[in-house]
Amino acid sequence: MFWIEFLSRSRMMRAVCSGLFYLAVMSTWSSTIGADEEAPSTEVWLVTYGPGEIYWQRFGHNAIWIRDPGLGLDHVFNFGFFDFEQDHFFLRFVQGRLSYFSAAQSAEREFANYVDENRSIRAQRLKLSPEQSLRLVKYLVDEVQPENRDYLYDYYINNCSTRVRDALDLALGGALASSFRPVTGEQSWRDHTRRLTAGDFWLYLGLELVLGAKIDQPVSLWDEFFIPSELAASLAAMEYPGVDGLQSLVLEDVMLYQSSLKPPPAVPGSWWNRYLLMGMGLLAIAWLACRVLRVLNPMLLVQGWLLLSGLIGVILVFLWLFTDHAAAGQNLNLLVFNPLWWLVVYWKRHKIAGLVLLVASMLALSMILLPPQQYTLDVLAAFLPLNIVSGISLILFKRRFRREDPLGVPVAGNR
Repeated sequence: MFWIEFLSRSRMMRAVCSGLFYLAVMSTWSSTIGADEEAPSTEVWLVTYGPGEIYWQRFGHNAIWIRDPGLGLDHVFNFGFFDFEQDHFFLRFVQGRLSYFSAAQSAEREFANYVDENRSIRAQRLKLSPEQSLRLVKYLVDEVQPENRDYLYDYYINNCSTRVRDALDLALGGALASSFRPVTGEQSWRDHTRRLTAGDFWLYLGLELVLGAKIDQPVSLWDEFFIPSELAASLAAMEYPGVDGLQSLVLEDVMLYQSSLKPPPAVPGSWWNRYLLMGMGLLAIAWLACRVLRVLNPMLLVQGWLLLSGLIGVILVFLWLFTDHAAAGQNLNLLVFNPLWWLVVYWKRHKIAGLVLLVASMLALSMILLPPQQYTLDVLAAFLPLNIVSGISLILFKRRFRREDPLGVPVAGNR
């Protein structure tokens, strides 16, 4: 879904593989399309690329392929490009104001990139009238012009796939929106995010941490089309009114390249246990360091964890209140990572501080039993044990040390 997918690579076999693959595709056209004498000159194909191995490729990608010899077009139009050289790139990324742009490139070059990355390529030829095809081509050509190509990217409501959806809806005179907007989707935005990132341990956990309750709300099928494969699946089954009554939108549905990568799960699974093992593993390492190796004082570890947890809480608050990352709003993970933990570190009444930490932990745990607001189970499994142990340690803390540091945390002595 990102521009970096299209970075050119200097590999010796690319030209050979690209040429052979393109000849194979052209032979497919000659056998499947050449027999249709009544077909309009402009062919419109929805192209859907499968997920890749790299984290930014997990959600797949899609584009619109236009073939019209009369217009000299054999190009793929897509909306998934961005420029690292744009002004204030990092700041715009942090603020949620990253600018993407539309572009077109030859089908040969486009498909070779995805074959090289071992990503599947599915092509669906759409049954559009000459007027609809012309409307779409004019829109796409206009969108890739320098003065029109830039747009403000949003992960869920304005990404490369939703732009393809909107272009097709324009060509069909609003038929997509009228068919799919009234229908409730089978999965939420979080469900799709979880299932598509499940294969990457840290990416999955990081997204679960920063994404708030807004992406847990029910969405329509139209909204689910932020995932390219969802758009392809729905169009394959779609019928809409035509001159001769209801007609299928997809004339042909072919796999131009089949990836050997394992496909993502169709629905999100239960993966909280692997994160619980991670949290318990961190506690075991801390226990070994303090009790067996005796290289660290337990309260120093508690202090360090609360400082780090508070810092993460500051980041979550910043993303919610001071950026355009709408998906980061209303984040209940603040019950686990909270800027107030900095006050707990400096609070000399350790028992009260520990009770505050435990109460917040129990409140976070109770979210699982309440009506669905935000899925937090994986974050709770990974990090709530650390908060609970920290709270208990603060309650059981005794000042039997020879000296204390300025924060009131013992640094030497034995109990």
